[in-house]
Amino acid sequence: MLSALNRYNRVDGGNPACQAVPLFLKLCAPLCGYPASLPAEGGEDLAADASAGARIGTEAIRRRKGGVPIVSLTAYTYPVARLLDEHVDLLLVGDSVAMVLHGHATTLGASLEMMIAHGQAVMRGSRRACVVVDMPAGSYESSAALALASARRIVEETGCQAVKLEGGVEVAAQIAAIVADGIPVMGHIGLQPQSVEKDGGYRIKGRTDENVAALFRDAEAVEKAGAFSFVIEGTVEAVAADLTRHISIPTIGIGASADCDGQILVSDDMVGLTVDRVPKFVKEYADLRSVVADAAKRYAAEVRSRQFPGPDHVFKAIPDKDKA
Repeated sequence: MLSALNRYNRVDGGNPACQAVPLFLKLCAPLCGYPASLPAEGGEDLAADASAGARIGTEAIRRRKGGVPIVSLTAYTYPVARLLDEHVDLLLVGDSVAMVLHGHATTLGASLEMMIAHGQAVMRGSRRACVVVDMPAGSYESSAALALASARRIVEETGCQAVKLEGGVEVAAQIAAIVADGIPVMGHIGLQPQSVEKDGGYRIKGRTDENVAALFRDAEAVEKAGAFSFVIEGTVEAVAADLTRHISIPTIGIGASADCDGQILVSDDMVGLTVDRVPKFVKEYADLRSVVADAAKRYAAEVRSRQFPGPDHVFKAIPDKDKA
């Protein structure tokens, strides 16, 4: 049986071996200006890695503890990954894709196959950012063996740099098993969307002494199990800041604190494309809802009035003019 090093070509959380990337990408990457293979991470910082054309690895993310904040966004598709890649340090293929793109009421609608398909798309669209893929509900909770099998499948079929799972003390064994196999893990504590039914809704964490103590136990368990970082979601600001100072690995906040080592938002929320309720912690940096609606309105008007397609959008009989 191949060792973890041979399977993933990652001894320090660097990049998967090229064979983990679909052959189509490997052959076509140079034609698109992408490197045919992604160099393993060395000792340089993120700026040096990026300038050299290398993909940012999890060890580079880990080294950002207490430094320049880590910029993270979700991505689920090839074009969005292409647009975000140069601006972020980390792209998360979040199980929020079940809600954002597939219309489910919660993230519980995500499946392993769904996460892998979107992970493949984001890997095709990015060449610089560290790509982390969420492990969906049901793919890891019941045992360390199931968690490891699911994590292996995600990494082998997408070529991503790491996986993410929700929970603290109760999933420490799962995190440890995945990390021991050479696969980097990002944790997720605080408000955990996969637990929405168990919790009776999306409830902010850190409002009682008992809950604060539980959060610290979770953070310590995730760190001890070997995670390279973890998300703190929907947690009282001061508590999230204290957790960040208490733990030696980077924290990525979402509805948490500016004192976290990095921040993440759902990209559709950030660009103002979300059509349902937008969470309080979101800042919209654009209004794509209006842009898309206006474009559709103008397109519909031109089709109905036969203004579209116009002369510039149809093919002529003259060969040198007839270019697609």
